[in-house]
Amino acid sequence: MSNRRDFLTRAGAALVGAAAVSRAGAASLPEAPTQSSAATVAPPAPPNGRPYRPVVTLNGWSLPWSMKDGVKQFHLVAEPVVREIAPGMHATMWGYNGQSPGPTIEVVEGDRVRIFVTNKLPEHTSIHWHGQILPNGMDGVTGLTQPGILPGKTFVYEFVARHAGTFMYHPHADEMTQMAMGMMGLWITHPKLLSQHAVERDFAFLLGAFDIAPGASTPKVNTMLDFNLWTFNSRAFPGIDPMVVRLGDRVRIRAGNLTMTNHPIHLHGHRFAVTGTDGGWVPPAARWPEVTTDIAVGQMRAIEFVADNPGDWAFHCHKSHHTMNAMGHDVPTLIGVDHRGIASEINALIPGYMVMGDKGGAMGGMRMPLPENTLPMMSGEGPFGGIEMGGMFTTLKVRAGQGRDDYADPGWYQHPPGTQAREWTGAVPAAPSAPSAPSAGAAATVTVKRGGAHGGH
Repeated sequence: MSNRRDFLTRAGAALVGAAAVSRAGAASLPEAPTQSSAATVAPPAPPNGRPYRPVVTLNGWSLPWSMKDGVKQFHLVAEPVVREIAPGMHATMWGYNGQSPGPTIEVVEGDRVRIFVTNKLPEHTSIHWHGQILPNGMDGVTGLTQPGILPGKTFVYEFVARHAGTFMYHPHADEMTQMAMGMMGLWITHPKLLSQHAVERDFAFLLGAFDIAPGASTPKVNTMLDFNLWTFNSRAFPGIDPMVVRLGDRVRIRAGNLTMTNHPIHLHGHRFAVTGTDGGWVPPAARWPEVTTDIAVGQMRAIEFVADNPGDWAFHCHKSHHTMNAMGHDVPTLIGVDHRGIASEINALIPGYMVMGDKGGAMGGMRMPLPENTLPMMSGEGPFGGIEMGGMFTTLKVRAGQGRDDYADPGWYQHPPGTQAREWTGAVPAAPSAPSAPSAGAAATVTVKRGGAHGGH
């Protein structure tokens, strides 16, 4: 059991705010709820404390709290978890309270919060509250502001949520391993005034990248850039839920990036304004219009728009390899290569061999056997066939008549007559001719007009 003297000694004789919890204190710890489902859990209204409109964590959930003497108490458990990346594939990861990412923590500006963190990992850990302005001893940097939380131990962090905005939490202990294994989560601090920054729909998620070999289930923690699974909240399309909104709603989407590269996130069918960063809200006069916003490593962006264009709109990272699953990056390009001769010879040795890649990368309706516990490179079926996407891709479903707090999938959009691209079977109008270019070798005539004050030039 840690006493005060031992605690101060291990902290370098400085009072560290992230304190170990004694056995007596552990007996009164608030409950640590867990979640096994990978579905989006629409959060209930806050049961006590200051009112706020909760966020919807895409394929995630918000962590309940208990109130004690006016302090919001949360309990996070760092532990091994199994996360369904998409139907047919599960990953053995590290996370919090049964999931990776961990549950979203939601508080209100000015709240005093107390977070108990229990370590059930095989090594020490800590939690850094990314973007929060707080006492130095609560910052969660192992060795610098606190000792590591050893396996089986519980620490407590306590501070006031001073600024409204979108923040993240993650370890500052063996980061290369622990973050690569999926240890991260969202923190939302709502403004005191309900009318401030008010929206009808508020979605949030983290961008994640993992390297999991086909047939395996544990991420490779030493990978630097060559990842094969790109995710929203540790889910890959077609396992990512749609964002369902009502026509005319003001919508906010918050995305944080804890991967090893930047992500240009693109929305179809709407223009948006960048309204928030992990440094806080962008003043209205400084906001700028976009259809794509680049989110760098360690950054967060909040975008807002009015959902005034009904339909099923794509929402995705614009790096094309980030909308694919479990792809091999060393496959040669075979477009235009004539396989006919070699294909017949290979078929004699390997019956059923198919020529692929000579006409492009689309797989059409082909379904090939896959290694155990992996995903097809491009997948997802839409109303008109294969969507041919994976990874960081989902849809924004804008519907008239959707209930105010109804997030149920309304199905595929029914296009009004005359508003959908279609095959043309009539005569094709003649294309206008381009203007003729000068013939080769013809001298160009240049007319020079001299200015009145520069006659000597």
